[in-house]
Amino acid sequence: MATSALPHVFGVSQSLTGKAWRWRGGNMDLGQGNFAAGDDIVRQILLARGVSPDDLDRHLTPTLRDFLPDPSEFNDMDAAADRLAQAVLGGEKITIYGDYDVDGATSSALLIRLLRDLGVEADYYIPDRLLEGYGPSGEALVQLGESGSSLIVTVDCGAMAHEALAMASDAGIDVIVVDHHKCAPELPRAAALVNPNRLDENDLAAAHGHLAAVGVAFLLAIALVRTLRASGYFESRKEPDLFSLLDLVALGTVADVAALHGLNRAFVAQGLKVMGKRANTGMAALIDASRLKRAPACSDLGFALGPRINAGGRVGESTLGVRLLTTEDPDEAARIAAQLSALNEERRAIEAEVQQAAEDQLAGQHNRAVHVLAGDGWHPGVIGIVAGRIKEKTGKPSLVVALDSAAGEGKGSGRSIPGVDLGAAIIRAREEGLLVKGGGHAMAAGLTVASDRLDAFAEWLDAHLESVVARASENREMLLDIAVAPGGLTPALVESLECGGPYGVGWPGPRIAVGPVRLVKCDIVGTDHVRLIASGDDGRSFKGIAFRAADSEMGQALLHGSRGRRLWLAGRAKIDDWGSRPQAELHLEDAAFAD
Repeated sequence: MATSALPHVFGVSQSLTGKAWRWRGGNMDLGQGNFAAGDDIVRQILLARGVSPDDLDRHLTPTLRDFLPDPSEFNDMDAAADRLAQAVLGGEKITIYGDYDVDGATSSALLIRLLRDLGVEADYYIPDRLLEGYGPSGEALVQLGESGSSLIVTVDCGAMAHEALAMASDAGIDVIVVDHHKCAPELPRAAALVNPNRLDENDLAAAHGHLAAVGVAFLLAIALVRTLRASGYFESRKEPDLFSLLDLVALGTVADVAALHGLNRAFVAQGLKVMGKRANTGMAALIDASRLKRAPACSDLGFALGPRINAGGRVGESTLGVRLLTTEDPDEAARIAAQLSALNEERRAIEAEVQQAAEDQLAGQHNRAVHVLAGDGWHPGVIGIVAGRIKEKTGKPSLVVALDSAAGEGKGSGRSIPGVDLGAAIIRAREEGLLVKGGGHAMAAGLTVASDRLDAFAEWLDAHLESVVARASENREMLLDIAVAPGGLTPALVESLECGGPYGVGWPGPRIAVGPVRLVKCDIVGTDHVRLIASGDDGRSFKGIAFRAADSEMGQALLHGSRGRRLWLAGRAKIDDWGSRPQAELHLEDAAFAD
């Protein structure tokens, strides 16, 4: 049965954010219940995320053994492994050409560390975001070849680099492409192109189209070691420990907002265990610089570690992430991690300035299905983050374009909503001549557009996606997993729910409804966060916070319109461990009046 046909939870047909409340799975109104049967709750969480009853055990504790496919199922995987093995055996100079984001940095670091364990010191090349832009350039590839690299491996880029790879091929340079971005029907010339999103992939490989590039790189690592093993390479040397690389896979996967189901969930679950051992010198320094006093959780990868690696590519030096994740020198690691933390603070300030300028343009686009916001001199390193903020604020796909008047073009980054394939639309716009370059995923895309074509592109995109956005936006729903009275919001419940993780895109964290409650206190903390204390009919109270909500309709209603009224509150249950003993709190996402 479609969720829209199910009854509203607690009768909420329109919440303070304009959503209908429905159960994600079955009714799990636990009321005052205790949570001794935590395993039963987790099983219900898994069932609600599409796991079949006979497959529950595999998903309760996701391991690589249960989810890892044979790498040879992927087109060109064996060719890539054979060519890499040939380079290892022949002592060729290998260069890893990576993107400047976290997925690119972790993919590059993974292959560099693997090759180092195989006795090969590979070089790396990370383009400058501002000076070179996304993806491999033909000039850079040829220059690397002239410097002695007979084999170049591009990671997290290259799937659409037809001209650049043609230049490399004409210069006699072999290039292996390891990517996960959408592909066109015609592939660029390469020694091998490994990408689960190739249009000619078989069903098993295509089912792994949600992998980040670092996940694809890990599969190539398996294939390479297997090929070298067959050649007798390890008769006199130790095989590399591939599992030790899973911390890199976990970081890149979460930071690239890849869907955390199937293999990705196993990657992250196992990678977090590796990360907790702090064996990677650079990763340990990154954890320390993030001021984490415990082993990282999944959310830390996206909100603490990932942004610091990204800051190098956004507003600093693009190679910092790879240097950090491949160094064996603790002092160097500490210096780079500190530098990345400082750059991350600088990025925050730049981001706030661009976001305010972009939001100032929103009033003139309230009728648009897709927001296209542009400004001259906006920093290209933060436009993706700002696009995500605008998308969250408006509930519509949003693109933010940094214009360069001197160059006569702009670089843009977009974020989409579920049900709207923005990457496919951007590729179509490029094919129709509206863009200089463009591509991406369903939920995120990048582009380069001539300044004098920006308005035409915005009009085309709005018309092209209007009906799709309308369908995706109608009957907006808040899907709930569990409901409890305030007394049921306990650390024990939070710990039970966490057993169904790791959570992320495609495997959403459980959303809990608590109530009915009255607000004992509600105010603004920081610049725009709404902080509250809620008390229920059972006499129990708890803390809650709604991030960046002060100016929203929900925030204003909580601050000024809730006195004397009972409410239901919905969000993610978290542990607040700042006090003498841990307490459960609610990170608020929605609210509805109960009477």
